Amino acid sequence: MKKPKIAISLDKPLLDLVDSKVDGNIIRSRSQAVEFFLRKGLQEQSINTAVILLKGEHQKLSVRNIKGMPLIKSQLDFFHKNNINNVFIVTQHTKNINLFLSELNDSKVNVEVVEKDVKGNANALEAIKNKLKGSFVVMSGDTYNNFDLIKMAKKHLETDKMAAMGLMTREKIEGYGTAILDGDFIVDFHEKPKHSSTNIVNAGIYIFKPEIFELFENVNSLEKDLFPKLARMKQLVGFFTYGEYLHLE
Repeated sequence: MKKPKIAISLDKPLLDLVDSKVDGNIIRSRSQAVEFFLRKGLQEQSINTAVILLKGEHQKLSVRNIKGMPLIKSQLDFFHKNNINNVFIVTQHTKNINLFLSELNDSKVNVEVVEKDVKGNANALEAIKNKLKGSFVVMSGDTYNNFDLIKMAKKHLETDKMAAMGLMTREKIEGYGTAILDGDFIVDFHEKPKHSSTNIVNAGIYIFKPEIFELFENVNSLEKDLFPKLARMKQLVGFFTYGEYLHLE
């Protein structure tokens, strides 16, 4: 396909840097170098991969109708409309697996189901770390979310921290993890406390940089082990989802 030609102006030091990347092998010309790094930069400003962490025991919940369609299809549609093209589903092999898999037909996104017999959602996520090259979304498999995920992704990329957590407010916090905020940062997080001074709670959806796995030593649970650590490090940004949320039980 013939490519359109454009004229651009660059500072001499920047042009010299571009020319230094021309190696005659992978990048063979100045124009190819500009195209390569422009494409790379644009890719780094978007997120197109998500992970659904689905316990084997919740596969029956995943095929339950929510708003006229199975939950898993609602989740995949949510990702599709928010420019997510690749979804990994980490689950376990159960007697319901074939019924669950049948609901993935005709998906608008690329779906890969990974069966891993592990305990703890952090361990399930770590089991596919080699498949995750850029920043990625993680969502609990027993939740329904509908909000502007693109805006959350933009905030994650702009703040350039290790993680972002979707937040919402609840009058009653029983059964939820709670977050204390200082500006945009979550500075304290507790998973399902009996009492809390805040009504800001975890919405069950997160965005991580791939470097997050460097913090996974002795981490089995994202909520109990990882998020308190990130909060202490001031590497956990909060984002209010302001949308629909359901937790299936």
